Amino acid sequence: MPSASGGKRSAAKSGVSLSIKDFQGDFSFDAFFNNLVGDILKVEDGEKPPPQEDAASNGQKLVKPAFAEANALLARFKEARKQLLELGLQADAQLEKVKKEVSAEDIRHRTKLSELEKGVHGLFDSFSKLDNRISGVGQTAARIGDHLQSADAQRETATQTIELIKYLMEFNTKSGDLMGLSPLFSDDNRVAEAAAIAQKLRALAEEDIGGTGSGATGTTVKGTANANPGLEVAVANLQEYCNELENRLLDRFDAASQKKELSTMGECAKILSQFNRGARAMQRYVASRPMFLDVEVMNEDTRTVLGDQTTDTAAPGSPQPVADTATIIRGLGKLYKEITDTVRRESATVSAVFPSPDAVMSILVQRVMEQRVFAILDKLLVKPNLASTALIEEGGLLQHLKLLAATYEKTQAFAKDLRALGCGELDVEVLAESLFTSHRDDYIELEQASLSQMFEAKMAEVRAALPPPPDIGPRGSKMAAFQNFSQPSLTTEVVTEFVRWNEEAVLRCSLLTGAQPGSLASNVRAIFTCLLEQVNHYITAALERGQDALREAAALRERFAIGTAVSRRVAAAAASAAEAAANAGEISVSSFMTTVQRATTNVAIVQQYFVNTIARILLPVDGAHAACCEEIATSMSHAEDAVLKGLQLCMDSMIAEAERLLALEQKVHDYQPSDDGSLPDHRPTNACTRVVAFLSRMLDSTNTALDVSNRQVFVTELGCRLYKSLITHWQRFTFSPSGGLRLKRDVTEFAEFVRSFKAPTVDEKFELLGTMVNIFIVAPESLKTLVDGSLRNASKDAIRYLNTSVLFVRIISFQISCRFIQLREDYKSAKLSNIVNQLAIS
Repeated sequence: MPSASGGKRSAAKSGVSLSIKDFQGDFSFDAFFNNLVGDILKVEDGEKPPPQEDAASNGQKLVKPAFAEANALLARFKEARKQLLELGLQADAQLEKVKKEVSAEDIRHRTKLSELEKGVHGLFDSFSKLDNRISGVGQTAARIGDHLQSADAQRETATQTIELIKYLMEFNTKSGDLMGLSPLFSDDNRVAEAAAIAQKLRALAEEDIGGTGSGATGTTVKGTANANPGLEVAVANLQEYCNELENRLLDRFDAASQKKELSTMGECAKILSQFNRGARAMQRYVASRPMFLDVEVMNEDTRTVLGDQTTDTAAPGSPQPVADTATIIRGLGKLYKEITDTVRRESATVSAVFPSPDAVMSILVQRVMEQRVFAILDKLLVKPNLASTALIEEGGLLQHLKLLAATYEKTQAFAKDLRALGCGELDVEVLAESLFTSHRDDYIELEQASLSQMFEAKMAEVRAALPPPPDIGPRGSKMAAFQNFSQPSLTTEVVTEFVRWNEEAVLRCSLLTGAQPGSLASNVRAIFTCLLEQVNHYITAALERGQDALREAAALRERFAIGTAVSRRVAAAAASAAEAAANAGEISVSSFMTTVQRATTNVAIVQQYFVNTIARILLPVDGAHAACCEEIATSMSHAEDAVLKGLQLCMDSMIAEAERLLALEQKVHDYQPSDDGSLPDHRPTNACTRVVAFLSRMLDSTNTALDVSNRQVFVTELGCRLYKSLITHWQRFTFSPSGGLRLKRDVTEFAEFVRSFKAPTVDEKFELLGTMVNIFIVAPESLKTLVDGSLRNASKDAIRYLNTSVLFVRIISFQISCRFIQLREDYKSAKLSNIVNQLAIS
């Protein structure tokens, strides 16, 4: 290895000198390389070095190689590598030295850190002890402060007690002697303080006297055994002083009130609140309001509500003239608004003056309700006398009830307005309710009496519009009068008016009865019962009038009936009268059916009103709804009985008219036509045509008047009675074979007509009748076969609809068949009686 000096010389010779500092900081390899070889490679980029010549040993010139600096660079790089190795060894040595120094320093640091942690723990312990000590000192200071505060309070109390005892002794000197009192009690500038002390002294003296006189014998309190007997004097003097002070303050309060000095009034009211909570001041303030003192205010109230009418205008003992309800209610609303505005202004004053404004407002509002409102209501709501009620033309009881309900509603709204202004603990709405207690006690009786009064007036109006019963002349004259009499008197407008009355009554009842479900349901049920009675009476009266028209028409029919034994001249003379009577019967039947239809509509109106209005009020009360439904059924049963009687009369009239038409229109030659060689007539007879046309007209009105089930019963009964009438009618005639064909055509026409009844029983009867009339058509030798075969089969089919035995049907069919055989034209000539006997035997 070369020596250091040798290395330095070699480095200087080679131009390389490296140190560790060259590699410190921001090291750049490009800069390091440039420094290392920069002096060798001096040629710039793009230059070609000139060719160099070298002299050979023989003296000739040679050209240098292209990269002549390579040898210099190689030497430089070798030297640099050598120096770098030495620098690396030096860096390693220095690094090792630094590591040893760092390790030693770390050990020393850890040692100091451990010592510091121990010191910190000790410091924390010291702080904890100091904090506990501070906390203990603080608690001790707080206790000392509490004791000091308590002692100060006791000292203050003792001072005040000493002062009170001194003042009490002043009042305890002599009864009625208030001249020797401290200046405090006579200084007007210290009235509040004097009042407070006087109240404390009174409470103290009265408590002491009360405790002594409570019967606690044998026990005394030290220091009060000798003082107790003398405190009565102090109490009396204190009472006298407080009364004098209170009166003085009240006088000052009144004077300030007249001058409207609110600040002075407030000071006086604040002091007076110590005397019985200021009750006298509140009462005095309220009583001094002009609306309670000025008589003109009360008269103005009456004029506002009733107008210019006064009690002076009415004669003694006569009812006072009253304006209409709408005018009165408008006046009452105006009055209530004026009172509300007045109370609102008073409320502002009360809030500015009194320390307890709610208590004053309670007294003020109560006085308003009990004095001003009660006075005007007493003039408005004069209870009517049921023994001598006002005429309906003058408004009747309804006017009083409307006025009562409207007044009640207005007063309740007025009470709510007052409550919004502030009434303290006063329930002004309950107070308003109490003003109507006497009127609500007998309200329901008045409502029922009013409904009855209006009903009687309406019925009188209806009866006055009805024409009187007709007086038919001996030949059927004046039939127009009967037609007017028969017109239906029942209308839906009248019942709708009844319902409107009742609905208004229920609304009034809901308003005046209140929210008690039981009382409301009971009253509403009583009102609804009035409606049921009214509608039942109205409908029943109309139905009975319709029955009278039917009976009158039946009497006319009997009166002008044409007998069978009269001459043609007499029959012709009575024909027009009989026809008029028939028209009367048809009119009466149609009119009654119209009445039934309107009665049904009216009942539906009542039922709909019950469902929509009454039921919702009754349902919350157990049993009320069911009981009311029973009342409806009971009430409507009377009308139903009248309907049934009328329908029976209608059916009698229809059958009687059908029999009259058959007797009038049926001719002998209809069933015994002359054998003149003309073609047979296959049309129904005129009698059949007219009867079918008449019954069709009657049934058109029946279809609209009766519901499905009732109509079915009615037409079934009508068909059965028509069947019997036809059998009876045809037994008056004798039938030829061609006449039998004509009869069969009539039976077919009747069967086709009754088929519209959709009544199986009636259809089967006429089918059986259509089979039996074949007796007039077949040859004599075929009668037995016809009766045994066709009629027997028809009897079997009839059992399904007639609900009777085979034997009974066969007996009836046999009887009719035998009668029909006897009606044959050839009964005697063909000796058909033998066939009848054979049929009877079989």
